[in-house]
Amino acid sequence: MDDAPSAPPGWYPAGEGERYWDGRAWTPHVRPPMAPPVAARDTHGLPHQVSGASWPPPGSGPAPVNAPVYITQVAPKSPALSALASFFLPGLGSMINGDVAKGIGILVGYFISWVLVIVLVGIVGVFGFWVWGMVDAAEGARRWNARHGILS
Repeated sequence: MDDAPSAPPGWYPAGEGERYWDGRAWTPHVRPPMAPPVAARDTHGLPHQVSGASWPPPGSGPAPVNAPVYITQVAPKSPALSALASFFLPGLGSMINGDVAKGIGILVGYFISWVLVIVLVGIVGVFGFWVWGMVDAAEGARRWNARHGILS
């Protein structure tokens, strides 16, 4: 009986792709090679160190492939859709982009300006908050996309 340590089950490089090792023998399962792992970043923008596996010891069998690091993908924000939302309700586009406090501030300023229309002072505020809401929504979507590496 052979008591030599064996490589753990997993996908290993083989020829043009990868082949599955079940811990005892090679299986007939093959797949194309995985993309190289991407260095993940923590919440502070610093890269994480992706360390290689220490099993099996060098020279004792097939070397394991580093597990790929999956990065969460996000859908881009649409500047046009954000501006359109703020066209109908000032501040809504900013809220959609994640700037909730700013969006609520624009919305509250818009409603207060409508109350001040009674004394004619609010007309400028209504128009100003309405335009500010649309411009900030479009720019906020562009800033959000830029922070997430999306060109818009």
